[in-house]
Amino acid sequence: MNIKENLKYAKTHEWVRVDGEYAYIGISDFAQSELGDIVYVDVPTLGENLSSGDVFATIEAVKTVSDAYLPISGEVIEFNEALATNPELINKDPYGEGWIVKVKMTNPAELDNLLSADDYKAAIM
Repeated sequence: MNIKENLKYAKTHEWVRVDGEYAYIGISDFAQSELGDIVYVDVPTLGENLSSGDVFATIEAVKTVSDAYLPISGEVIEFNEALATNPELINKDPYGEGWIVKVKMTNPAELDNLLSADDYKAAIM
């Protein structure tokens, strides 16, 4: 199981990578392996201000559909357009090319509520 040390994690299996006032968000390697082959990603929240815990995307795999929850509050300012034609990037590289959205954080203090890599690893094992 690939769990990156430099990220924060939500109990709902999303990860956060902070870049200044922005955060890139995707789903963990564990989550993508549980979903299986991802065939479609829908992000109807582009341009919206959402609270931590709100659904920001729907991820469709061959056998299931799952919601993705925003781990921190903010405005969804960008969708990873590569996923529109290559949703399988989430399966191949969930922490790199498979990021889902970029968010302008409105409350960076919420990062303190997320799990470290070690805590996330303990939660899924």
